[in-house]
Amino acid sequence: MVDRPDLAAMMHPLVRALMAAEEPVLEAHGLTMWGYTVLLALDGNPTRTQAALAERIGADKTRIIPTLDKLEADGFIDRYPDPDDRRVHLLALTEHGGEVKDATQEAIQTGEERWLVDLSDSDREVFLRVLHELARMAERWPE
Repeated sequence: MVDRPDLAAMMHPLVRALMAAEEPVLEAHGLTMWGYTVLLALDGNPTRTQAALAERIGADKTRIIPTLDKLEADGFIDRYPDPDDRRVHLLALTEHGGEVKDATQEAIQTGEERWLVDLSDSDREVFLRVLHELARMAERWPE
């Protein structure tokens, strides 16, 4: 006997609402969802190759190029040839890109309070800890 809904069925309405709430914040900071995802992935990982970045964030490596072009044109990232293999481009978050990432993340997390505010402190702590752990685990699972 099934005594709970499937995880995806429980998460889907929340994820959809969170993404909808993020859209105006991203737009206000000149970012798309993919652009923000790139900035988050590059934060603390300055020499990731384009191919490795695409794999890490689950993007097609050829389709992410326009996103990288826009981020570079806006001064959020630097792309430069790998000194060991000039066919490979390395990526780094610029200082401005880091500032935009931080401001965007702060605004998004402030907005997330509408979902967290009614949780008790202990429920909130457990929810965030478990969600963080599940997200880490998901990175290791095969699709």
